[in-house]
Amino acid sequence: MVFAMTMEEVEKSVKEIWTLFKETDARLDKLFHETREEFKEIAERSKDTDKKIKELANLFTGQWGKLIESLAESGILEIMRSRGIKVTHLSRNLQSHKNGHHMELDFLLNNENELVIGEVKTTMGVDDVNNFLKKLEQFLLFYPLYKGFKIYGAMIGIKIEEGVDKFAYRQGLFVLKIGGEGMLKLLNDADFKPKDFSTEAKIKLS
Repeated sequence: MVFAMTMEEVEKSVKEIWTLFKETDARLDKLFHETREEFKEIAERSKDTDKKIKELANLFTGQWGKLIESLAESGILEIMRSRGIKVTHLSRNLQSHKNGHHMELDFLLNNENELVIGEVKTTMGVDDVNNFLKKLEQFLLFYPLYKGFKIYGAMIGIKIEEGVDKFAYRQGLFVLKIGGEGMLKLLNDADFKPKDFSTEAKIKLS
């Protein structure tokens, strides 16, 4: 059987198909825009979440650092005195700036002619020790007020990587560990002789 369509019927069919196509295209376009907006909202929420995570991380790091320093502060004067360094003053969170460089100190213990510079680390590694030794060498460049003082170094941590305590010991540093209930323990034995870093002070910044 052969079906014949008049020109009017053909035009009507084409119009219906075109109308259907335009409606489908409009729906797809709307769906595309809605999806794009949803992706943009997800991206914005993701950015906001990342920002909040970073803020919380910074807050945690800052508060954790303060906690560690507070724990280290308790008893450190007595420990240094027990080793013959009769320090009487304790200063925390010192900063000095010079010629575009800066130095931050966690602790500084001193009397009239001696001082102990304290560095606090959650986890103490070899790189931390080496960086601290450099800080001790450059100390008088940033704090010339203490020229003529004997300068000792003390590193304090909760966790100390294997062998690092012995390495720091050999460099002439006091090594202390924060144990349970915030108790501060000196790891240096009775034969330890602290190094006076005032004799190795650099005369200029590199």
